[in-house]
Amino acid sequence: MGVSLTSPALGRWFCHAIPFAILTLLFLYTSVRLFHEWPLVLPAQRSQQSSLWELEPPSPSPVLTALLQITSGILTGCRPGVQSCNPEGPLPSQIGPELTALVVPGKEEPPCLGPQGVLGRMMSPFLACLSPEGDVQLSQYLAGWRELLRFLTPLGSVFAFATSEAFVKVTALEACVRGPDALHYASLATMATWERQAGLLELPGTAPRDQARASGSRTLLLLHRALRWSQLCLHRVATGKLGGPDAGMQCGDAYSTALAEHHPWLIRQAARMAILALPSRGRLLQLACPETTEADARVALARAARVLEDVYNRTQSLLTRHGLLQLA
Repeated sequence: MGVSLTSPALGRWFCHAIPFAILTLLFLYTSVRLFHEWPLVLPAQRSQQSSLWELEPPSPSPVLTALLQITSGILTGCRPGVQSCNPEGPLPSQIGPELTALVVPGKEEPPCLGPQGVLGRMMSPFLACLSPEGDVQLSQYLAGWRELLRFLTPLGSVFAFATSEAFVKVTALEACVRGPDALHYASLATMATWERQAGLLELPGTAPRDQARASGSRTLLLLHRALRWSQLCLHRVATGKLGGPDAGMQCGDAYSTALAEHHPWLIRQAARMAILALPSRGRLLQLACPETTEADARVALARAARVLEDVYNRTQSLLTRHGLLQLA
């Protein structure tokens, strides 16, 4: 006797099948790459200073480390040997007038935008990193990234892989900011100038065999690419039409716009499947701005995306000025 699967049963089966399919694709891809000359990169050891971090991922196994090495492209946006994949100019403004009707003059801000709110904790250091002189202060930039990772990590399997790699890069750059050469790592401009003078910058199109010895400029460039996709994803979730595409499709569209063309086919498929497993748009808005209405959450998330956009554009301008877009 045949058994027909109801629509809810199919949905549950699909949700369980996605993570398995992703891991299978990544395992196959890992097996192929391990037979070639792509070196395995272990996460940098946490320095004493980095113990101040509140967010700490578990120590990865060798297999997970290999997977993180491969899936780092999901967030950073380039594969080894590829020329710069950043546009040669600032990101066009992503925040338009579509949410104007939802803003009520004089209305109290939702708690999520306050000093202890999910979005407020992220926005505050990112805003503080934009110095009046037109530079980017690295300590505040990294503090903003820490809060962004705290927000993104619970959102799905694609973020679980990608944010683990981003955490390694943030920790590595923090070691520079707090290390013996901290004076030279106060800002993006001082770091770029000093590393160029000291001969620490990688040749264009080459990747260091030991990622722990990568220049701070290259590490920041990879984080910069990740920030663009994160900003696009959050913006499209916030400004999507009611009843329109859900978060998975919106963030998938952002992935196609920002990163997909720089990835091999297998990684593109794995990333798109993982993105489909994102929480629903309503759930994501609840995580971003709990205990408030959907309209208020949309406005709050759009404001956070605008801050990320401002940071991206400032960083893009500085990387262009210092000739760093070709480092990876």
